[in-house]
Amino acid sequence: MKTRKLGNSNLEVSALGLGCMGMSHGYGPAADQQEMITLIRRAFDKGVTFFDTAEVYGPFVNEELVGEALAPIRDEVTIATKFGIKMENGDQTMDSHPEQIRRSVDGSLRRLNTDVIDLYYQHRVDPDVPIEEVAGTVKELIDEGKVKHFGMSEAGVQTIRRAHTEQPVTAVQSEYSMWWRQPEEQLLPMLEELGIGFVPFSPLGKGFLTGEIDENTTFSDDDYRNTVPRFDKENRTANQQLVALLGNIANDHGVTRAQIAIAWVLAQKPWIVPIPGTTKLKHLKSNIAAANIKLSTGDLDQIDQALSNIEIQGVRYSKEHQERVGN
Repeated sequence: MKTRKLGNSNLEVSALGLGCMGMSHGYGPAADQQEMITLIRRAFDKGVTFFDTAEVYGPFVNEELVGEALAPIRDEVTIATKFGIKMENGDQTMDSHPEQIRRSVDGSLRRLNTDVIDLYYQHRVDPDVPIEEVAGTVKELIDEGKVKHFGMSEAGVQTIRRAHTEQPVTAVQSEYSMWWRQPEEQLLPMLEELGIGFVPFSPLGKGFLTGEIDENTTFSDDDYRNTVPRFDKENRTANQQLVALLGNIANDHGVTRAQIAIAWVLAQKPWIVPIPGTTKLKHLKSNIAAANIKLSTGDLDQIDQALSNIEIQGVRYSKEHQERVGN
């Protein structure tokens, strides 16, 4: 697989990463650990060198899974994890105070079985802690050799600018796909200006863009999508027009909807590295193959024109989760 550099940094990773959250968190019951270790190692065998996790996934067990899977090849891969959300009495609360960041990094290093975290994201902006203080703490961790690069997740443009002044931000992670293009308005231009890489999660619209989800699909009780307004039954019905569009484009290219969706994200900027997640080997192979699909300028213009005529129904977050998105 080809590689990409995240912005102006020296962090070079595979053009496609692997989001590991869904292996143990968010999309129903956790998958079998040994099967997921095998899947992660197969991803590496096929050229993936960029793996994404977080302390709160599980919580904690996803980092342990990733650490065990990558231990034999640790020097050949890039591991990204996150701080800033802690568990209290079973609930998630934001906490990016310096002392909490230090507790988090030591815990993540232990669970990941590593001496250094390659890319350390603030998972969500904490309104109670100045971002300069957060960035300064990560800068100290970089100086101490515990972290190599600083990242931010779901942060607003002004907050990213302020953090970047204190400690250069290597990458920003946020949702981006054919059905969530808001980052194009302010975020992507700013990242290009500052030389920061972009790591989109959910490039497949949490599975919707694959065409395998329709209005009759049911999710397990602990599936995060039950809380997402965009996955309400009526919105899934309305948004099938996007799935149909993807189907037409995919047929023209002899590939799948998922592969077109990933190829489209990759085609937007050379410093974008999407991290689709999966628990199935067949989907992993399909996603990786998408990195070799080249959409022409004509293809992209045709897709953009078609997308402009589709109004996606439903917001992407519940009110509770939207309040965590930074300004």
